[in-house]
Amino acid sequence: MEIKSQCPFCKLDSEREIVLESENVHAIFDKFPVSKGHSLIIPKKHVSDYFQLNRSEQSECWLMVNNIKQILDNKFNPDGYNIGINIMESAGQTVPHVHIHVIPRYKGDVKEPRGGVRGVIPAQQNY
Repeated sequence: MEIKSQCPFCKLDSEREIVLESENVHAIFDKFPVSKGHSLIIPKKHVSDYFQLNRSEQSECWLMVNNIKQILDNKFNPDGYNIGINIMESAGQTVPHVHIHVIPRYKGDVKEPRGGVRGVIPAQQNY
């Protein structure tokens, strides 16, 4: 587990803009976006697993998802969204601090969007 003092989500780079902030959660634009407006919802509590957050902290994260969606709708006018959490390394988590990806989607951004988040296991995407 990464030491809190070295965690990039506990100590944000000075050039990182906090788009929204509440008592326990903040939202930033992803440093390596997969689409225009790709945002991260990050609890201030340093835990790696979403399920280590209490219900109040989880609820505050989802309220922030709703709030960032409104900002993204107004700023980028996407056609859809993918929202996801990678929990643990085997599921693709690279920063061991909970964060929720809010990924705006645009018509034509991929050849075949059917299956959406099911694409994390490509052979299972189409059903």
